[in-house]
Amino acid sequence: MRVFSRFKFLSRAVHEEHGHDEIGEKNKYPVITEGSLCTSLTVWRKSLVISCKGFTVIDSYGNLVYRVDNYIVHPHEVILMDASGNSVLTMRRRRKLGLVDSWFVYEGETGNQCARRSKSRESPVCCVRKRVNILNGNPKVQAYVYRVASDSGKRHAAFTVEGSYADRTCKVLDECKSAVAEIKRKEANSKDASFGIEIFQLVVQPGFDPAFAMALVLLLDQMFT
Repeated sequence: MRVFSRFKFLSRAVHEEHGHDEIGEKNKYPVITEGSLCTSLTVWRKSLVISCKGFTVIDSYGNLVYRVDNYIVHPHEVILMDASGNSVLTMRRRRKLGLVDSWFVYEGETGNQCARRSKSRESPVCCVRKRVNILNGNPKVQAYVYRVASDSGKRHAAFTVEGSYADRTCKVLDECKSAVAEIKRKEANSKDASFGIEIFQLVVQPGFDPAFAMALVLLLDQMFT
């Protein structure tokens, strides 16, 4: 299976890497690859660190997969970490004229010290932009995901998020309108119990990067909470 050369997927599927890289592969992130199993994650809208706002994400085996610890409610930078606390993806907010809420996604951790160690991490791999109601478009769309290959305002969205994050019922669609990830309510074993909206499920289709899907969850939470 061919995967993004500098990013390891955190899943239980076995991924085989080919030893060649394609020109411009970074600008094609995130990559849709072959696969056979869905990844089901339980997302808890709560940090494991006291006095922090964030997320705790576990897999179907009960193992901690991702975590997010924010010290403020609406930060300008959000870092998705793995179970060991290593930075997987960093998201930074950029607003134009105070209307369009845009976030740029970077691999690993960004910052002055990290930039000196690796110049490649200075460039974002994609941009996620909130849909603004005053613009024409599909009213079902919550956000657009653009590959950062050009600064042109005429870029075509690689992915769209449709539905309602507030109700925890939305899907990430590719350019062919196929669902690659879905956010949905988590069902309780008892009919009399409910998890509400603080604990929900993220189902990622085979081949789509679970970490990137979780990054979209974090950005939707910033945009619509």
